[in-house]
Amino acid sequence: MALRGDFTKEDPWRIFRIMSEFVDGFEELSTVKEAVSIFGSARASRTSKYYKIAEETAERLVKSGYAVITGAGPGIMEAANKGAKRAGGESIGLNILIPIMQKPNKYITRLLEFKYFFCRKVMFAKYSKALIAFPGGFGTMDEFFEAITLVQTRRIDPFPIILVGNEYWKGMMHWMEHTLLPAKTIDRSDLKIFTIVDTPQEVVSAINKFYRK
Repeated sequence: MALRGDFTKEDPWRIFRIMSEFVDGFEELSTVKEAVSIFGSARASRTSKYYKIAEETAERLVKSGYAVITGAGPGIMEAANKGAKRAGGESIGLNILIPIMQKPNKYITRLLEFKYFFCRKVMFAKYSKALIAFPGGFGTMDEFFEAITLVQTRRIDPFPIILVGNEYWKGMMHWMEHTLLPAKTIDRSDLKIFTIVDTPQEVVSAINKFYRK
């Protein structure tokens, strides 16, 4: 995989930037004890049903005692931060500095910025009691598949991983059940690592049920 830049000269100094992102992230988020990460498309319009569902989901999570963490951008991320802030909770945004500049949304109460995706992803994994993925693209699927892989391989303890929107995710589920399972590239039990729901009430109920166990 080709990466930009002359790494023979840049790599030694790059280590210090990576270290600083980890140190700053750990220090800033060390007081966050109960948080849920919400992912979804940055392209979701404010009139879309999933924007509204994400907003209500975040609001309900805050009222249940959770902080909300997003990728800080527009769309579903904005909706989640908006709901969290409106409910008076911690509305955290982990922004990524990329060539296609992502401007943090205005509903964030605590903002961190990252140059490296992998540093940012560690923060999501370390400080999240649950992961919720709304309809989204490559970035959303990347976060979802990494989370279920970490649980599957027992690199992290099981935790609630929730997809929102049966209609949106049904094609992926069909592929898993009719391609991956017959090919024996996954086990039937792997499909129990995550759950799919449609409403904010179901999201909060799934998280609460998991931790009551």
